[in-house]
Amino acid sequence: MGFPRTGTAVAGPRAKVARAGFPVTASRMTVDAVLLGDCIAELEKLPANSVDLVFADPPYNLQLEGALSRPDQSVVDAVDDDWDKFASFEAYDAFTRAWLLQCRRVMKKDATLWVIGSYHNIFRVGAIRQDLGFWILNDVVWRKANPMPNFRGRRFTNAHETMIWASRGPDAKGYTFHYEALKAANEDTQVRSDWFIPLCTGGERLKNDDGRKVHPTQKPEALLARVLLSSSKPGDVVLDPFFGTGTTGAVAKRLGRHFIGIERDPDYAAAARERIAAVVPLDLAAVEAPPSKRSEPRIPFASLIEAGLIVPGATLVDEKRRFTATVRADGALQRDGIVGSIHKIGALSQGLPACNGWTFWHVETSEGLVVLDDLRKRMRGLMAAA
Repeated sequence: MGFPRTGTAVAGPRAKVARAGFPVTASRMTVDAVLLGDCIAELEKLPANSVDLVFADPPYNLQLEGALSRPDQSVVDAVDDDWDKFASFEAYDAFTRAWLLQCRRVMKKDATLWVIGSYHNIFRVGAIRQDLGFWILNDVVWRKANPMPNFRGRRFTNAHETMIWASRGPDAKGYTFHYEALKAANEDTQVRSDWFIPLCTGGERLKNDDGRKVHPTQKPEALLARVLLSSSKPGDVVLDPFFGTGTTGAVAKRLGRHFIGIERDPDYAAAARERIAAVVPLDLAAVEAPPSKRSEPRIPFASLIEAGLIVPGATLVDEKRRFTATVRADGALQRDGIVGSIHKIGALSQGLPACNGWTFWHVETSEGLVVLDDLRKRMRGLMAAA
């Protein structure tokens, strides 16, 4: 696909710099690499306004009390690593503010940030994000198809985790969101904010030589794929400050995105590098999102008249020919003595508060009815050719 290999240094005013999403500067940054070290210290080394998307899976601060056993007395392989332990909520909050501030610094103006967590930490993280100026776009519930049971029987089975998706602030209007592509892949239905995806199991789960999990909270690639496909573009740089065994990097490479992973555990980092090296990127045609309707040039209805695609005096009808309207020379429609836009006259005709005139009105041609939206697409094609 032509994407830079692992450890590529991006710099200077070159084509691949623009494709990677970096501003044209003389500074250098290594992408498609795993940086070994403390996340805050490594984040401080990254240039400001340099990444397009952040996915963060921070320590959950689970505060577990003793070992957890199954009914057969076997011990559950729970999260009891030092990286998940904090002396107090205050210490955890201070850590959270520090890494969030650094992430906000390295994010481009229209970049977005995903943070995943459980009930142990996600509410604290969410409040801190708002305090720091982030603008929450969605909270997404990851419903686990195969959650771990509550072995003690003292609580509901914890069958979900929460992801909070946010922009740098309320003025970040140009963030990436592939609404049409997501809808097309979901039976032409808007994608909801509850995602039903299984835990990471089977061959995808990394195991050591003893058959034990390499990482206790390895996320499923399907989850990261949906995050990246929804809110990034091929060539974008995706930052993961808590890289673990590299799920974000593996998915990014497969989908034609660049990644920067930060991980302080050398064993996790080594496992991530080996895992990502084996990933084969998909062809660009398979990962490139179709152009968004919002990104297409605006076409006034009058432009169709000026281009000769519709003539003044033509009669427009709805698909079932129940309503009619006359095209005026100035680009407005007239019906029953009322003059207005294609949208206003369409709404008044139906007695509705609003109407999309582009998809409601049709014009008679020798080949039958043609919806105005098709003429608009033709107009855009003429503009592109010009």
